[in-house]
Amino acid sequence: MISLTINGKKRKLDMDPSTPLLWVLRDKLHMTGTKLGCGMALCGACTVHMNGSPVRSCSLPISAAEGAKIETIEGINSPAFQAVQQAWRELDVVQCGYCQSGQIMSATALLQTNKNPTDADIDTAMSGNLCRCATYHRIRGAIHQAADKLGGKA
Repeated sequence: MISLTINGKKRKLDMDPSTPLLWVLRDKLHMTGTKLGCGMALCGACTVHMNGSPVRSCSLPISAAEGAKIETIEGINSPAFQAVQQAWRELDVVQCGYCQSGQIMSATALLQTNKNPTDADIDTAMSGNLCRCATYHRIRGAIHQAADKLGGKA
């Protein structure tokens, strides 16, 4: 039995400990906001927060999340998330949208720890998130705008 907290709810899972967290979220708990991209933790589409830090759920066995607090795109609601979400809409960041939950989770994690990121900070924090539509300039702009809303000077 694996115990973890997902979006504020304590969960006990009787599953193979090697099962990737992504499949627990999507198949067992029907939280489909977190996406499968590459399945090898290279693209970032599966990004969730574990104890406040972004992690790739496609390669994280649930045994490694034992006792952790997991936040998904469905459950996060911090001021940083709200600012990111608003900036994403205002700057029309999304094209196809497939990678966006992972992009938003990574951007939110950045702004929760750095309210005034530089372009280099943003590029570093977002480097593990790929966008096949190449909206990287809009993503960076939205992160700067969200930082402004949070009181940063980005």
